[in-house]
Amino acid sequence: MGYADDYLCEAGTTIIGRKGTINRPIFVTEPFWNIDTAFGVVPDQGLDPKYLYYFCVHFNFMPLDKSTGRPSLAKSDLLKIEMPVPPLPEQERIVARIEELFSQLDTGVETLKKTKAQLAVYRQAVLKEAFKKVSSHVTLGSISESRLGKMLDKEKNVGEPRLYLRNINVRWFNFDLNDVLEMRIEENELDKYSLRKGDLVICEGGEPGRCAVWDRDDAICYQKALHRVRFTDGSNPEFYMYYLWYAAQTGQLKSLFTGTGIKHLTGQSLVKVSVPTADIATQNSIVSEIESRLSVCDSIEQTVDAALQQAEAMRQSILKDAFERKL
Repeated sequence: MGYADDYLCEAGTTIIGRKGTINRPIFVTEPFWNIDTAFGVVPDQGLDPKYLYYFCVHFNFMPLDKSTGRPSLAKSDLLKIEMPVPPLPEQERIVARIEELFSQLDTGVETLKKTKAQLAVYRQAVLKEAFKKVSSHVTLGSISESRLGKMLDKEKNVGEPRLYLRNINVRWFNFDLNDVLEMRIEENELDKYSLRKGDLVICEGGEPGRCAVWDRDDAICYQKALHRVRFTDGSNPEFYMYYLWYAAQTGQLKSLFTGTGIKHLTGQSLVKVSVPTADIATQNSIVSEIESRLSVCDSIEQTVDAALQQAEAMRQSILKDAFERKL
């Protein structure tokens, strides 16, 4: 928009969103010029800058949002907020105590995040070790048949409204069915554009290669952003689901992606994917081993996630005690 030759706000200013994100204050440690979608709240003499900041972090600005669309905070409402202001030495003591407790929390959170990162590495190691047992490889197209789903076109599509899966519904190893939409599909198209139990469903775009096995007895349709893969040799589809996850995590699929911006795994590329091959007993044994080890990872990760949520709750509890004179 232009240039400024001076600063609007000094170091030690708290930024509070005026439009959009209004409930995540930021403490700025150097002079700056803030744009008109954010308030720069500057403390008066006798008010510790960090004390003001931590109060703003503690305060919930969302009830002051009177907008019907993008969250907004009016300056008049901001200025009416009341806050406790003890003597400056007490403010400094409170700030020091908050930061001492936050530092302890941060150390714990960092350890938890490292644990999550280690779990990701361990998952890859589990898959790598499992698939090392198979030395023979074939192309995916040589042991399966695949088809993209139906194009969504509200003007051209006819037939009965039927539930269908989109790219967003397919997660790694499972499906999110909380937001399943409908499209019109004719009776004679159902065989082409519906899933049956045991089909491997693979994302064509978004996160190409992301996949899950449809393990439900009820059929459902699927759109063009998804590949339906049916194995013609009696293979265990979960064996290949886990292998595609391993191949995606280790970058083995990237060479088959097309597109300069949004990447795609086209049908022509999908059939060229190199996959391990083994007899069904070996496949089942490998799948069982993978699921046993990954279930331990999942259990640990759930514990870590719960601890991270608890850490955030403790952070809010510390601030609550600080501004209720209990710290």
